[in-house]
Amino acid sequence: MRFTKMEGCGNDYIYINAMEEEVRNPEMLAVAMSERHFGIGADGLVLILDSDVADFRMRMFNLDGSEGEMCGNAVRCIAKYVYERGLTDKEEITLETLGGIKVLRLHIQNGVVIAVTADMGEPILAADKIPVCSEKEPVIGEKLHILDQDFAFTCVSMGNPHAVTFVEQVAQFPVEKYGSLTEIHPIFPKKANIEFAQVIDRTHLSMRVWERGSGETLACGTGACATLVAAVLNGLCERKVRIQLLGGTLEIEWREADNHIYMTGPARFSFDGVWLR
Repeated sequence: MRFTKMEGCGNDYIYINAMEEEVRNPEMLAVAMSERHFGIGADGLVLILDSDVADFRMRMFNLDGSEGEMCGNAVRCIAKYVYERGLTDKEEITLETLGGIKVLRLHIQNGVVIAVTADMGEPILAADKIPVCSEKEPVIGEKLHILDQDFAFTCVSMGNPHAVTFVEQVAQFPVEKYGSLTEIHPIFPKKANIEFAQVIDRTHLSMRVWERGSGETLACGTGACATLVAAVLNGLCERKVRIQLLGGTLEIEWREADNHIYMTGPARFSFDGVWLR
């Protein structure tokens, strides 16, 4: 089975053109291929498929085999893949995901996709739609006591659930210690991605993420979008910012004109290979 390894800001996935390759049991395949010692090593598996309602369709699986609704870094990588591998000549494509149809605008130089701007749609702030068990609407400042520390979370869905909290020094923060327990807190009926963010200034944030089903990763596109929304709702930043992740920088804008979130960032090929198991 042929595959391609790609990464966006260090958030690495294994991509399979499932329009040409037969993929059986993608949940188990994601676990086997993503294992970093006995497999290829990745944050998960992404399938590129035909769609009846968009140019292409995405399915993504975390490294524990669970299927996720959306992945902002993966949608950018898919845009680069389908253009540079000759599956489309469009400079703007639509992609069907479990989190809705995303519109992707390709930034091209000399036939190479150097960046992608994804229209991530409107942030979802209703508690029952995120979902989160809360009487707040929107869910701002939801108090949780995790181990020995109190947190105030702002909850957002970008097609998948996020809970964002702000800390003073994110670089030194014990993300695994608190993120792993917060992900599975009963307040989140479908678990949640947990973002720990620091405000550098009004146009610059820094963030680390504990991803649902994958643990800490170097980047999370939907998490970056949710972090901007949370920061704006808490009066901490402007509506257009740069967000520094462990693996790179994303530009995120929450436009007032249409209430949509726009994410711009890189996508890169790592290597191609053949899975023989």
